[in-house]
Amino acid sequence: MPSEPLGILLMSGTHDRAHYAFVLATGAAALGRPVVLFATNAGCRALLADPACIADAGRDALIRARGVAGIAELRAAAGELGVRMIACEAGLRAEEVAPARLLTGVEVAGIATFLEACAGGQIVSL
Repeated sequence: MPSEPLGILLMSGTHDRAHYAFVLATGAAALGRPVVLFATNAGCRALLADPACIADAGRDALIRARGVAGIAELRAAAGELGVRMIACEAGLRAEEVAPARLLTGVEVAGIATFLEACAGGQIVSL
């Protein structure tokens, strides 16, 4: 079983990319990999307590109706599986998002923290 960390860099604020970032994160964590999800710029919206802030948020109801886990379920699973979620401090400022609006447990840090956490592993960008 691989133990190299998987870093997921989420820059997009669209539902499709945010959803798949959580699919990747939970899938890798379920396989025992350490996972760090780092969201910046519009991607920070995926880490907000209110998932309706994600662009195309209405798509979530559509995919849930088709039997696919939605953002809320995936975010909950990510937390249970120990996925480390980091919102970029600069990205929050760029989007004018207050850190108080983030999900409980989301860290606020910079790119150096993300890169250090993923050292020796893979990084996927969405």
